[in-house]
Amino acid sequence: MRFYDIDGGAIRLDGTDTRELPRDAVRRAFGMVLQDSWLFAGTIRDNIAYGKEGATLDEIVVAATAAHVDPFVRTLPDGYDTLLEEEASNISAGQRQLVTIARAFLADPSILILDEATSNVDTRTEVLIQQAMARLRHGRTSFVIAHRLSTIRNADEIVVMEGGRIVEQGDHAELLRKQGFYYRLYQSQFAETVGVDTAGRAGPPILQPAG
Repeated sequence: MRFYDIDGGAIRLDGTDTRELPRDAVRRAFGMVLQDSWLFAGTIRDNIAYGKEGATLDEIVVAATAAHVDPFVRTLPDGYDTLLEEEASNISAGQRQLVTIARAFLADPSILILDEATSNVDTRTEVLIQQAMARLRHGRTSFVIAHRLSTIRNADEIVVMEGGRIVEQGDHAELLRKQGFYYRLYQSQFAETVGVDTAGRAGPPILQPAG
């Protein structure tokens, strides 16, 4: 997003080096959902609307519904006009994260960065967030940074880093077959049964949380 410029290689948007584009043009192309959800003191409506200047209530509700925000907002006495306290401490961590995803839905960016977006939530909320993120990723280029491998196992390409260096690259099935660092990390998170067909290819894993 050009918070600083790279010192090697190039990052291109539709073939154009980002260093040749104005910073605000680059940043308008991106939406971000980070590990620490950034919300400000104001209403839930205002926090979601921050994703798009001049957003209507109907647009806000559509984005909130897609991000699983609408059901819990409807239970609040003031609904979308509920005032969030400083750091939004009057709603849960999972609800805060869903609000930031709703904001990204409303912004409708062409490229997404999802950075450890499920790391601070319980398992039930993680499922909702993953469903919302799957909808949000549809039809977009997405970069998903995660330690929870359930978040990224369906990615087209997985880049595995250890100690700041790329050690493996491929899709989920390829990386499991290599039985390298990714395989060991995956095994540490899941007790996994993998079927093997007659051609020796790994079949779809059956996942059970370890322990």
